[in-house]
Amino acid sequence: MNKNNYVVIMAGGVGTRFWPFSRTGNPKQFHDVLGTGRTLLQQTADRFDGVCPSQNIFVVTSTEYKDLVKAQLPQLADDQILLEPARRNTAPCIAYAAYKIAARNPEANLVIAPADHIILKEEAFRQDIRTALAATADSNKIVTLGIRPSRPDTGYGYIQYLLEPNTQVHKVKAFKEKPNLEWAVKFIESGEYVWNAGIFVWNAQTVMNSFAQHLPDMAEAFEDGREFYFTPGEATYIEKAYSWCKNVSIDVGIMENAGKAGNVYVVLSDFGWSDLGTWKSLYEVSDKDAQQNVVDGHAMLYNTQNCIIKTPADRLVAINGLDGFIVAEYDNVLLICRKDDEQKVKEFVADAKNKGAEFV
Repeated sequence: MNKNNYVVIMAGGVGTRFWPFSRTGNPKQFHDVLGTGRTLLQQTADRFDGVCPSQNIFVVTSTEYKDLVKAQLPQLADDQILLEPARRNTAPCIAYAAYKIAARNPEANLVIAPADHIILKEEAFRQDIRTALAATADSNKIVTLGIRPSRPDTGYGYIQYLLEPNTQVHKVKAFKEKPNLEWAVKFIESGEYVWNAGIFVWNAQTVMNSFAQHLPDMAEAFEDGREFYFTPGEATYIEKAYSWCKNVSIDVGIMENAGKAGNVYVVLSDFGWSDLGTWKSLYEVSDKDAQQNVVDGHAMLYNTQNCIIKTPADRLVAINGLDGFIVAEYDNVLLICRKDDEQKVKEFVADAKNKGAEFV
């Protein structure tokens, strides 16, 4: 196991589209979504077993989730839990972790991974991660994992790549935002596109050089904090640094610009992946009964098909005559919504805020 390998798990999001199961006080990454006995965060940490030492796993999360992370990953020291004082999207999150880790180990080789992904073929995933780490260890390459698409999905960003012989690491031609269905079909038919999994691999020097080139103000904010990392003064400095950071994703701030510069590559992957962004994505990866229902809870179903039902274990639910619905209950909220209308969940959350903070 390479002592220079590090993993940064991003676990600060709220997961609004997975409401009411994902709530501000207890987002989806801290739940056992698949009924495996392990939460999404725990599964994410588990799948890097053998890739890096446990002391090289860092979690970036909101200050309000510190206790949840410590309870679920007790093997982590306090220095391995990076607390964001404000949500500023993924670029500041990654910069914070990269500059802090580099202050201790300038030779660090980093994997950046969201905490809320489902990966069903974990050994295939580890192999692809090792391939990416080998490509970035001694080069300025930025490597992302691209999922071979199984359908023209409009919910994912896409990566256009140049297929090169005799290598598993292919140069990225362009990043594409979430397309409409017409363009998604064209992407699939061309054979030149994969889904963007949002998992990145690069060494610490490449990370810092990329920030210095494309987001110089952010680079300066975290570079100037070098003397405070791993000290009692870190939290105070980071609060100041975040006040200087704009809200920008790593894709927009770094990856799109780096892609134009020609040093972004992709490993083509197939390891049973879903980003679990929505109820429909959970439905697609879950086991189904003969009527194509996904059921987690005690439910009596009559003339019901193509639904996902997730209700408390101590609640008996009787459902009659539904086709293609989400029925989800958690804590004090019940959601009943067509699967095809799941994008309206964000609207529901916005309206629920007006009913009281306890509902979001």
